[in-house]
This record gives sequence, C-alpha cells and structure tokens, in this order.
Amino acid sequence: MRKHLFAAAALCASAVMAHADALDDVMAAGVMKVGTETAFAPFDFIDAGTHTGLNMDVFTEIGKDMGVEIEWITLDWTGVLPGLEAGRFDVVAGPATITAERMKRYRFSSPIAEATVALLACAKCDIETPEDIAGKAIGGATGTAQLAQLQEFAATLDTPPTSISEYVSFNESYADIASGRIEAVANSLPNIAFVASQRPEVFKVVKPAFGTPTYFGYPGRIEPEYASLMDKIDEILLAMKADGRMAELQEKWFGTTFDMPDYITEPNI
Repeated sequence: MRKHLFAAAALCASAVMAHADALDDVMAAGVMKVGTETAFAPFDFIDAGTHTGLNMDVFTEIGKDMGVEIEWITLDWTGVLPGLEAGRFDVVAGPATITAERMKRYRFSSPIAEATVALLACAKCDIETPEDIAGKAIGGATGTAQLAQLQEFAATLDTPPTSISEYVSFNESYADIASGRIEAVANSLPNIAFVASQRPEVFKVVKPAFGTPTYFGYPGRIEPEYASLMDKIDEILLAMKADGRMAELQEKWFGTTFDMPDYITEPNI
C-alpha cells in the first residue's frame, strides 16, 4: 500500500515538474494563448467583423520574436482575469491598469501605454470640466480601476452624480451616451481620445484628466513557473521600445506616444 502511495506521489511530482515552466510549455506547443475582450478600442475591438487594435499588433510582434503562433481567446472583461487564474490562457492582452492591489495577484508586463482616467462626454452637453459631472448621470465599466477612481472622485464633489451606472463593456456605455441615457463615462485617456476622434459629432474628451497618473500593462500569472514567460514578454516589449516599434504602434492607434517607465514597482494607485 505504501509503495503504491509513494509511486502515485512520484508520478504527480513528475507531472508537476513536466509543466513547471510556462515558457517551455508555450515554446513546445508553438502557441501562446492570449485572453482579452474586444470592446476596449483602440486596444482590442471589432472593426467590420475583424478583431483588431494595438494589442493585436503588439502580440503579432511578440509571436514573431518568440517564433510562436498567437491564439486569441475573447470574452467579456469580467471573465478575463478569472480566466487567467483558471488557466484558460497564458497571459492577458487586456490590458489592465497596474495597481498595487492587482500586483498582489498578477505579474504585470512592462507598461505599454498611459492609463490616466478622464471623461468622455456627449458632444453637446454642458460637461466642460470633470467637476461638471455633479448632479449628472454617468457611467463606468464594472471591475475596472477607472470605475474605482470615478467613484472616489465623485465622492469629493459637493453635489454627487445622480447615478453611476456600471457596464459590462465600455461599448455599452458609449451607446448610452449617444442615446442620452447617461452624459459621460470614465475611461483611460487613450481609449476615449480614440472614440472621440471617430465620432466628434457625438463625443468629446473632457480635460484635464482627473485620475492619478497610471499605466497599462499585460497581466500574467504570479506563480513562479510563469516568471520565465513574463520575463520573455518583457524582454520583447523593452526591445520594441528601444527600436521604435512601440512608438510607431502608439502613434498609429493613439495619434501620440507616451513616456513610460520600463517597469512599475510602486503603482500610484
């Protein structure tokens, strides 16, 4: 009986060791599975039925440099990080705002864009500064750092917003601005600048940004066996920053570039 138990334990230990390095597994399979949502333009979105955006371009470069294919797995944002934890994919394209709380649960890549929170408002409404959301119906996306900062900012106003609606995707909130159900939504400055540029007759960016300076990164698993994979992704991202590929992609999708640290060790939020 004891021999069988030792044999079973040894077999389990061998299985764990055989899959103890995520980079080795990805390279052996020739495929890296990447989870994301497709309602977060210009990072990931659907254009004329095709998945496109900054993340597609960045991970195309990562795949080329690693010599692997990229397999995309898309779902609502509320399911993306749980999907990562459940092992449905190797890394998240997301991206996600790098926060102190999230860094306790995930290993973040080198930043790929600024993530400071600002407001997208209806073009003809009277919201000209962030403080003008007082008494207005506004929105944010469930489970996002942008929503958390919006709620904190709203609590500082003498007159709070009449409501803060939560949305599964930002596209739903943009549709509600266009239809007049809400007057503004909080999202990162790069995202809303892109949206406003596409439909300036419907949307406008409210300046200045009200959020704390923050950055977007790609979340990965924090367990030691995933360190090699995240190290490789960082190596490629830093190379892209150094050789100008990242700046070219930022200019393509945001119309501007960002000064970013190589790593975030102490987030501002």
